[in-house]
Amino acid sequence: MKKYYYVLFILIFSSLGLNAETTNTKLNELFIQLKECNSQKQSKILENKIWRLWETHPTNFQLTIDLKEGSRLVQNRNYLKAYNIFSKIIDKDPNWAEAWNRRATTLYLMGKHKNALKDIDIVLKLEKRHFGALIGKGQVYIEMKEYEKAFNSFLESSYINPMNSNTMELIPRISKLISEKII
Repeated sequence: MKKYYYVLFILIFSSLGLNAETTNTKLNELFIQLKECNSQKQSKILENKIWRLWETHPTNFQLTIDLKEGSRLVQNRNYLKAYNIFSKIIDKDPNWAEAWNRRATTLYLMGKHKNALKDIDIVLKLEKRHFGALIGKGQVYIEMKEYEKAFNSFLESSYINPMNSNTMELIPRISKLISEKII
């Protein structure tokens, strides 16, 4: 009987590692397609696929459920509860970039811009291609009236996701703000 449980244990945990590896492989493929994409429609489809992978914890389904609950709370403007949920997720898995990203978004919405930037920096250490975090970083810098830093964040995001409608709109607007500030 012990041998049966041992084999079952090995099968379950070996498949979990494979799942994380499969997720990384899929992400790599999607990012290649995203960089080569030349239409906003196709870009949006690829972005959504990437977001679905980011929002799904590779080994712990409960953390995925918790992330969705925290996101629901953010939509309902219950930021403190959302913040607490995202913090608990981070405590359980500090290497899940999307938990940090959601907490950074929540901090931004709470007006805690410097703390949001700290979380965004962690997101980008864990997933340097996180175009959502880069756009969020730019938005934080806009709130802080640091337009050059905002511009650089949006520009960096555009290298990863050239057809993103947000960056295509924000880069010219920020350029205008910078030039008006100089004049």
